Amino acid sequence: MLKGVDPLLGPELLYALARMGHGDEVAVVDTNYPAYAAGVEVVRLDGVDSTEAIRAITTVMPLDQFLTSPLRYMIGAPGEEQREVAQAAIETVAAAEGRQVGAAPIHRLDFYEAARSVRLVVATGETRPYGCFLLTKGVWPDLQPGD
Repeated sequence: MLKGVDPLLGPELLYALARMGHGDEVAVVDTNYPAYAAGVEVVRLDGVDSTEAIRAITTVMPLDQFLTSPLRYMIGAPGEEQREVAQAAIETVAAAEGRQVGAAPIHRLDFYEAARSVRLVVATGETRPYGCFLLTKGVWPDLQPGD
């Protein structure tokens, strides 16, 4: 047991997050997503939803401040309204970062394509439709664009 580390962050997930560098992406996916299809490392968090997984991850991983949208959320069709699961993730990362974080929709098929180049897939027990996200790792300590 480690002090100050969220208990959802087991050794495999902590190790995978620590190996990531600035600009690497992690996909946090729902229970319906084909997590192993991308051919990248998968860590399972079956007992939690996407929002809870994102909350735990962002306790140790900063999001990229140089990107307009370091958080992307899956949508089913272009122009689709933002779902509650996406809004919950946006609020979660804003709380973790202590700032508003840019978020952008990504169509389901584009998400599948993007997931082939992520560093890590975190498969959750999320049952809400389209509860899939891409988070881009930033740097620590926080650097602002132009620093």
